Amino acid sequence: MEFLGTTQTASYCGPKKICGSNELPPGTITQESYQPYYLPGYRYLNSWRPSLFYKVSNNQSCVDEGPMGRNSLRPPTILPALRTALFSRYNRHDWEQSSIAQLQGAETSRHWANRLTTDSVRLMQDKDQIVRQMQDGTCRNLGQRLSDIGFWKSELSYELDRLLTENHGLDTAKKRLGCAADELENPLQVALECLYHREKRIGVDLVHDAVEKNLIQEADMLKCCQDQMRKLAERCELQLRDNRDAQHALERDLADKNSAQFIDEKCYNLRNTSDAISFFHGVEKMDGSVSVPETWAKFSDENIRHSQNMRANCIRIREEVDHVLENSSDQIWKQFTNTNLAFTARIAEVTDIKNKLQMQLARTLQEIFQIENTIMLLERAILAKECPLKVAQTRLEHRTRRPNVELCRDIAHFKLVNETFTIDDTLQTLKLRLCEAQDTLQLLVLTKSRLEHDIAVKANTLFLDKEKCMTMRKTFPSTPRLVGYT
Repeated sequence: MEFLGTTQTASYCGPKKICGSNELPPGTITQESYQPYYLPGYRYLNSWRPSLFYKVSNNQSCVDEGPMGRNSLRPPTILPALRTALFSRYNRHDWEQSSIAQLQGAETSRHWANRLTTDSVRLMQDKDQIVRQMQDGTCRNLGQRLSDIGFWKSELSYELDRLLTENHGLDTAKKRLGCAADELENPLQVALECLYHREKRIGVDLVHDAVEKNLIQEADMLKCCQDQMRKLAERCELQLRDNRDAQHALERDLADKNSAQFIDEKCYNLRNTSDAISFFHGVEKMDGSVSVPETWAKFSDENIRHSQNMRANCIRIREEVDHVLENSSDQIWKQFTNTNLAFTARIAEVTDIKNKLQMQLARTLQEIFQIENTIMLLERAILAKECPLKVAQTRLEHRTRRPNVELCRDIAHFKLVNETFTIDDTLQTLKLRLCEAQDTLQLLVLTKSRLEHDIAVKANTLFLDKEKCMTMRKTFPSTPRLVGYT
């Protein structure tokens, strides 16, 4: 007879299944349970990290009894309220095994907790040591970085000072070139004015002599020196522009080094107890770097090398400026001296010719005076011979009036005829000599006129060369002014 409200298929109506207890085996701590763990670069720390291994036992499944066995062990159907009192869920063995398992589990958990605590303390100590060592290494790296920045700062500052010195020297050389070129303007105007004044020479004195050749050569040399100095001044200006670019690069690099040094010093002085520290999550993932140490050092090295090249160019240009100024000064002074010597020689030559002409003029005037006296004497002599000729001719004419045989060619007649011819011949000779004297007088007068004109030309030439030109050429720039010093 079955009780109402029960079912034969209910789980509590069947016999209790005995399952194998799932127990955790007690863990054993051996040296093999630990394996060394090294961080990159910290093998010398002898740090270790325990490796925990857990052995899990296999769960034993309950063996299902067959239908015959279940039915043979099935207790009689009873009320649910009486089942607990009649049949227990676990036996004593289960209870003991459960207690032992709980004790062993608690012991194992406590052991693992103790081990975890020890490992955690050791791990914290190791990590603290690693962090301290990493901070010390970072401080050393920052210190080395500050040392590198200080080194390049000193190199950049030294190179910048030398570049500024070269800029000042090149600017001074440029000003010297400008002053020297301006200083040559006055000698050039003097040379050109001398050429213009000498164009006022008259006649044959307008000759292409040594003075004119030296003046033309002097003017050409002064113009050539001026052009050379101005071109060299333009090169100095271009080089100063390049130097300013190099100076700007050095100053910008030096300013960047100062900023980087300030930031790195601030980072170097930061400690765990500093007030200016904070979390910046994800900052380690950001990489805004634009250079590596090699390119960083190469950048400053290239700036310094570029500045050194600019300084080398400045030195070459300044040496060229000194060479050009010295050579120009020597050549200008040499040409100025040669021109003055040519002027002196020409003035002496013209003066000598003028003196000779004046001497010839004086002699010519004396000859004119003498020839005039001679002409006057010849005229008087001719006048004096006319009366005897008249007497002789009158006598002959009167004797031609003798009558008949009295018209005799006697000795008196011969004498009168001879006297007449002689006096007439004398008169003709005197008149011819008078004509020659008058022609000579005209020639002397013409010579006198030519001599006076030539003397006037020489006097004009002497006035131009000696008074006009040499007066202007008495002053000439000194050597310091020719090389650009004022």
